[in-house]
Amino acid sequence: MKKPSDSFIDEVTISARAGRGGDGCVSFRREKFAPRGGPDGGDGGRGGDVVLVADSNLSTLLDQRVRSKVRARDGEAGQGSRRDGAAAEDVLVRVPVGTVVSNPDAPEAPLADLAEPGARFVAARGGRGGRGNSNFATPTRQAPDFATPGRAGEERALRLELKLLADVGLVGLPNAGKSTLIRRLSAARPRVGAYPFTTLVPSLGVAEHHDRRFVVADIPGLIEGASDGAGLGDRFLRHVERTRLLVHLLDAGRMEIEGADPAADYGTVRAELEAYDPELARRPELVVLSKIDLVAEREKLDPVEASLRARGCETLRVSGATGEGVEALKRAMLAALDAADAAEAAS
Repeated sequence: MKKPSDSFIDEVTISARAGRGGDGCVSFRREKFAPRGGPDGGDGGRGGDVVLVADSNLSTLLDQRVRSKVRARDGEAGQGSRRDGAAAEDVLVRVPVGTVVSNPDAPEAPLADLAEPGARFVAARGGRGGRGNSNFATPTRQAPDFATPGRAGEERALRLELKLLADVGLVGLPNAGKSTLIRRLSAARPRVGAYPFTTLVPSLGVAEHHDRRFVVADIPGLIEGASDGAGLGDRFLRHVERTRLLVHLLDAGRMEIEGADPAADYGTVRAELEAYDPELARRPELVVLSKIDLVAEREKLDPVEASLRARGCETLRVSGATGEGVEALKRAMLAALDAADAAEAAS
């Protein structure tokens, strides 16, 4: 049985080779009444390009992992009677929207960011076709007996890195209730279990509130040291980069079971986000106490909320299991997204 982690691939290196141009043709016109006809060799056709195209119907780089070598066809050679060779068709490689293309040796300098549906990037350009001998006739050289060969197409390795595009990113420690909440918010069906690291890959869901829709991403749980790669955190954190709003889920149930401090959990996740990218610390955010159905005496949450309020955080109370507070959370998400849009328009 295929596991989710087997099908969700967010980083891969591919080899792209464009087609070679067709050779030019050496030919002379030989007809009944023109035995000494001039040169009539046609040009070679252009080699095919390898083109990456962003496709909103895709959500993983699995196809590129399976078929990591992409080859375009060569152009056809020219022929006599000034017939040019046919150009080869381009090879279109469809990748998810949000794919970043870079040189494997310099991933910090992207070559292309395919962040919009239909965005294209020519990964490797086809070689130009050779010129037939008809191009080289001059008054003093009326019978050129040579043509030029087609040029080789480009060939290079490319690193593809997927960064999910979402309006809202759910972040928190492992087992904070993110998967349960995204199931409640949308039709997404990630794995849910009462143990850490149930979610090994990000999940996307479309939430609705009245006539509004927005995309929510369930980012796998972060732990201390995630920005340095602990628990694959550096790979998970890349999917937070494009989210417009961060929603911190703090497991209130751990207060009852382990005596944990949700406010300290918030500090841990904030520190990892800032260490990975300081800009994330300035991203609009909501703070949510999750799993409140596990807290028998709700007044126990008051000191936690007071501690978070002292850090400038107003909190919401939510239970993904029962649905309590979910509608209020949707309204808060939309209000925060609208405020972010207004701030961006004003800047």
